Amino acid sequence: MSRDITNGLRDDQTQIELIHEMISASIQGARVPKSFFEFGDEIRRVYDDAVSAGTLVPAPEPETPKIPMDYTWAKKLGLVRKPANFISSISDDRGQELSYGGMPISEVFDGDLGVGGVLSLLWFRRQLPPYASKFIEMILMVTADHGPAVSGAHNTIVTTRAGKDLVSSLVSGLLTIGPRFGGALDDAAVMFSEASDHGVDPEQFVKDMRKANKLIMGIGHRIKSLSNPDKRCEIIKDFARKHFKDNTILKFALAVEQVTTKKKANLILNVDGCIAVCFVDMLRSCGAFTIEEATELVANGCLNGLFVLGRSIGFIGHHLDQKRLKQGLYRHPWDDISYLNGANN
Repeated sequence: MSRDITNGLRDDQTQIELIHEMISASIQGARVPKSFFEFGDEIRRVYDDAVSAGTLVPAPEPETPKIPMDYTWAKKLGLVRKPANFISSISDDRGQELSYGGMPISEVFDGDLGVGGVLSLLWFRRQLPPYASKFIEMILMVTADHGPAVSGAHNTIVTTRAGKDLVSSLVSGLLTIGPRFGGALDDAAVMFSEASDHGVDPEQFVKDMRKANKLIMGIGHRIKSLSNPDKRCEIIKDFARKHFKDNTILKFALAVEQVTTKKKANLILNVDGCIAVCFVDMLRSCGAFTIEEATELVANGCLNGLFVLGRSIGFIGHHLDQKRLKQGLYRHPWDDISYLNGANN
């Protein structure tokens, strides 16, 4: 039996050799390995012969692509970090307790910083002197409300009476804040500060503004005048004179007021202008900021931010008041509207 198997294997080998000779003879130039296991070696010999004969010019090997480092593995080793989607420098809710501007919330209360102190930490990342924090709170108090007739309060009331929620009513009022209503603080601070810093004479400043056909932001009131002063302005000026180390910008603004009121009695330094110039004096003289830093804070809109924050108190008050009074939908009376149609034009 074993002899038959051996004879069979020899017969198979003989057939393979026969097939190899037949293929080599039938295909001119073909080089066929004797077995599959010699296939790679034969390819190498063919390649080397072609290169030696000059019929094949080897191409340079391309650069081996670099496999990127696995992110999870590299992060564990501290080699890489995930890029942050946000950068925040004013508060941190990680760890044992919340912190404002690097100060733990427990220290905020232990130090009795108040709203003004918290605002200074979150807006300016600095703890300001107590009088500066008090001044910030004064600004919020004097700007909290100015009656229901102003545009912001009016919008809030109308929106509330339309059945809208608190946030919608508040936003409706806030969106009226701008150059003509409450949004003049930043511009007033810039105008008076730049003129004062450049040593411009107050009278010349007024002439230059008139020549440029520009309004002096922070000057003018509908009903108040030198003989009928705005009590809010008096409170602010008195505090600034008593507590601030320097009142340069305030003095310049009051000098401008002396020029403008000669032309018209109600062209006084109004509450927006008074807050603006005193706030600049506070920033520059409190010791927490350089002149450049104080200028940048004003340019970033912090003064208008104070008005928005303060007036939000009043707008929310008007919303709650209308809800409490159960006022219905407001519709403006026809006799208070001048209708312009084809017949009247």
